[in-house]
Amino acid sequence: MDTKNNNIDVSDSEATNLPDDTVAEAFPPRPTSVEETGLSPLYLADLISKQLFEQGVLDLHQLSCSSALAGSVVEAICHQLRREGRAEVRGQAEGGALRFGLTELGRAAAQEALARDGYAGPAPVPLEAYTARVRAQALSDAGISRDRVMTAFGDTVIDPALLDQLGPGLHSGRAMFIHGEPGTGKSYIARRLVRLLPGEVLIPHAILAGGKAVRCFDPAVHSPLVPLQGEGEAASLLLAQGHDPRYVRCRRPCVVSGGELTMARLEIQYDSATHIHQAPIQLLANNGMLIIDDLGRQRMPPMELFNRWIVPLEERRDFLALANGYHFSVPFDVALVFSTNLDPLSLADAAFLRRIGYKIRFAPLNQDAYRQIWALQCRESGIPFDSTLVDFVIFELHARLGVPLLACHPRDLLGLAADHLRYWGGEAPDREVLAWAWQTYFGDFSESDRAGGDGNTSGRNAS
Repeated sequence: MDTKNNNIDVSDSEATNLPDDTVAEAFPPRPTSVEETGLSPLYLADLISKQLFEQGVLDLHQLSCSSALAGSVVEAICHQLRREGRAEVRGQAEGGALRFGLTELGRAAAQEALARDGYAGPAPVPLEAYTARVRAQALSDAGISRDRVMTAFGDTVIDPALLDQLGPGLHSGRAMFIHGEPGTGKSYIARRLVRLLPGEVLIPHAILAGGKAVRCFDPAVHSPLVPLQGEGEAASLLLAQGHDPRYVRCRRPCVVSGGELTMARLEIQYDSATHIHQAPIQLLANNGMLIIDDLGRQRMPPMELFNRWIVPLEERRDFLALANGYHFSVPFDVALVFSTNLDPLSLADAAFLRRIGYKIRFAPLNQDAYRQIWALQCRESGIPFDSTLVDFVIFELHARLGVPLLACHPRDLLGLAADHLRYWGGEAPDREVLAWAWQTYFGDFSESDRAGGDGNTSGRNAS
């Protein structure tokens, strides 16, 4: 269970496999000619040259796999390289496929190409094709029903009224502002909203803008699906089967960034050593969700961060620039979620808050919800449930000391109690063990600090 989870997740693996209401349709077909790729023969020749330079002698099958291009396209480009004296045939592989390697002229040209643009992965898709693809698989067109929302959170203790705010917010594609005391479950619930994202999307390995490839597919962010029948390396040379392999079939993405976020991460990243451009986090999150967690803890004034989002939120497009100064725009189809422990009015002015369609407050729990979470946590931890002990915690500790009932407390107190039992011995906690856990958890902080307890000793990190 995530260290920042503040509600109990009984079976996350089962809940995340909800049946999809929508499946990406009308996949772009596999290009069978250079013209159909939307890329110039010159660009493709440089890309194949860079792959030969980095990987050595390759046959047509291997080049087709590494470039995500049909065999007919790769063959045409290799013959072009031969005519220009940049490549030569180096025999045949098993099965009779020709093997190609670079000449001295080709190696020099490949080095020049790498200096201009270090990207040597699967062929990119043109910016225009990417724009059309994002619009074709827009999140707002997918639809999210109330039944889906309730099913996705059926194993979580949460007020249905909150779900009836979160569901429409995600369905609309508008930005959401989630706020409340630390430990009320904001981060955990926000991250689980990804369960509601329906269908699948196609993510390009890279897009081509201004003659430069911008890497888009990130395995740390995107979750590829099992390939369709007929896809994969064995079918890479087929000319008319499967979708364009320059795209990867994925679940809708969910990108989470917290206090480590900087303004630079919202712009295209350029590595001067490798000469490779990397997409910013909002582009990685296109057709999905972007969660800005711990809002107000970033290393820049909140208004500077908010101002970065004003145009994308209003125009539904974002403006980016390459390292050489080339500017271009991309669709902004992102469900943007802000999550904070701080007072929203201390972070943003009224003008920006008006642009946030949904402002949702997470409050402390009532006693029944607290008991449910306590029981679920006992089951999760293998601790026998005793209703008299949870009443002791609610009335003798929380109520007497004025500490609100937060969703993180059962997990954290029972975790400390389990540590005590493993150290001293014993099968189940009693009042003395829970009192020890309480004192250890809150320490000697003031009652105002206790009220904000959230999972760390001083209770400031789980939101």
